Amino acid sequence: MKLFTPITFRNVQLKNRIVMSPMCMYSAEDGVANDFHFVHYGSRAQGGVGLIVIEATGVEPRGRITDKCLGIWNDEQARSLKKIVAFVHQNSESKIGIQLAHAGRKGSVSAATNRQMTLEEGWQTIAPSPIPFHPSERTPHTLSVEEIQTLTEDFRLAAQRSVDAGFDVIEIHAAHGYLIHQFLSPLSNTRTDEYGGEFENRTRFLMEIIDAVNSVLTDDQALFVRISGTEYAENGWDIEDSVKLSRLLKNSNVDLVDVSSGGNINGVTMELKPGYQVPLAEAIKTEAGVSAGAVGLITTAEQAEEILSQEQADLIFLAREILRNPYFSVQTSWESDDDCFYPHQYLRAKPSKF
Repeated sequence: MKLFTPITFRNVQLKNRIVMSPMCMYSAEDGVANDFHFVHYGSRAQGGVGLIVIEATGVEPRGRITDKCLGIWNDEQARSLKKIVAFVHQNSESKIGIQLAHAGRKGSVSAATNRQMTLEEGWQTIAPSPIPFHPSERTPHTLSVEEIQTLTEDFRLAAQRSVDAGFDVIEIHAAHGYLIHQFLSPLSNTRTDEYGGEFENRTRFLMEIIDAVNSVLTDDQALFVRISGTEYAENGWDIEDSVKLSRLLKNSNVDLVDVSSGGNINGVTMELKPGYQVPLAEAIKTEAGVSAGAVGLITTAEQAEEILSQEQADLIFLAREILRNPYFSVQTSWESDDDCFYPHQYLRAKPSKF
């Protein structure tokens, strides 16, 4: 199966095309990873995925979605993640990445109630423009140009800590209505300065982050960007914008565009069905000429193999299916007679034809 063939980005070779998609666990304290994260990510490495991507990790305190999200704005947080990286490298063939993120106006949420916290409980949210995600939420602080530039430096510092921690892949989260996506969309960005208005201005923040992050990467780290291919809203960000952006990303040394959708406009509807976002990844791959990752209700090896065989994507990002079954990769490889990493401690349990 093509699903079990290797692929290389810069000097980072993935043993297969199966990726554990970044999924928030809402289990950190002050942004610090703990034993839950160690077991959670370590078990997926034992399950044989080609790449694990750590959940959205805030580049500064206000960058977290909730009070229980991971962070990497200080050395204690970086050390907690380095322990996970070391285990994965020492005990599996998996590579491991981190998704650097800023929640923007969608932050300051209580993990316990899933509602925005008061200023006393949480923090002031920020955005390109004074437009809340939901009418019930408070108006976010509008960023000044100087504050935007400080945030770009926050991403650079977070990337440097990630490199020092040993991560193989850095992914920039520019999807799902979080801060970078808020800048991209004309529906959430109504600025009239160099960071608003025309496409070039609305993409400026992301492109400056890309340049800053690339300045600390070497050929031993690959750079991915997650985008929302469309936000399903009239006059909003759409697939044509995403293709145009992906061409810029390719020319800025981005190795793969991880294509999701939605998340920026409250109340929109989308048709959820198996592989519903795959055509977005296919458009990025074919029209922008850049490697693409497909995600979204992909649940079987047969479905993943068809996507790869039809050249709709280069990597398959599995989310809920990997939560349900950490050993999806090794079990699938048995059924297809493909080779996949298997922990030597468990060899006595490996199926045999004899």
